[in-house]
Amino acid sequence: MSQQMLTLAEVEAIAREAHATQKDKADRPYTEHLAAVAEGVRVRGGSDEQIAAGWLHDSVEDDALSREWLEAAALPQSVKDMVLALTKRKGESLEDYTRRILATPGARLVKESDLAHNADPERLAVLDEATRVRLTAKYAKVRGLLGLTPGGSAPDPAPQTPEGLKFRPSGE
Repeated sequence: MSQQMLTLAEVEAIAREAHATQKDKADRPYTEHLAAVAEGVRVRGGSDEQIAAGWLHDSVEDDALSREWLEAAALPQSVKDMVLALTKRKGESLEDYTRRILATPGARLVKESDLAHNADPERLAVLDEATRVRLTAKYAKVRGLLGLTPGGSAPDPAPQTPEGLKFRPSGE
């Protein structure tokens, strides 16, 4: 018998609870960033799996959820793969990190949405100048390594999930 998959609403609730006490660099609730990334994935035409990865993209990296939790979670493998691809490892170069993202179907679109929100001029404006300059350069480098142009991106095909592993609609 197959495991019942979490709904997107359940994934959102899990992500919000896991990151509930975190603040971003601008001292805003971290869940605002997660919501912006998930919404950015949606408006860029991402799949439900990519939207779920948007909600969870920082969960393992930030130790909000463990890798073991992710491995056991009732999520399509594609979501787990994207979250792990988006999890920057300690000491890992940006080149290795972006190669892994590019090698994982669907992950680049999630990272594009993450970068777009992180690089939002309004968010950057509240940071001190040194941090703003450092992060702006970092985000530009990652965009370049991922082949993302300032005005948009090349197609990043949504992961293909076998029938039966689709997210179930909320309310079921």
